[in-house]
Amino acid sequence: MYSLTVRDHIMIAHSFQGAIFGPAQRVHGATYLVDACFQRSELDGDGLVVDIGLAGETLKAVLGELNFRNLDDEPAFRGQNTTTEFMARVIFERLAAALRDGKLGSGAQGLERLKVTLHESHIAWASYEGAL
Repeated sequence: MYSLTVRDHIMIAHSFQGAIFGPAQRVHGATYLVDACFQRSELDGDGLVVDIGLAGETLKAVLGELNFRNLDDEPAFRGQNTTTEFMARVIFERLAAALRDGKLGSGAQGLERLKVTLHESHIAWASYEGAL
């Protein structure tokens, strides 16, 4: 399996519901380093997994919808704990939609899998991976 990963970051604020979260129940900030790993069995006709420029631009656009936001104020997340794991899935789904909309170019149609990893710190991260 071939893979190509692009990286960007977002800064958000949020809070959590539930005693398990302790002090994180209060509003706090997070800066996530975000990796999007695109995968396919065979390279396209140009010898690529996906156009690296389009992949980076698309990740930046998807993250731009979340960057510098208090996720508690976003209607799409109302009543949801926006944990690192949850947000990895959100970003995965938004990138998959961008792929379906052709934003990663025609060569991206052969992509098979995508893995999105949010690095919460240098010692903790969470991922969501699935078929495209």
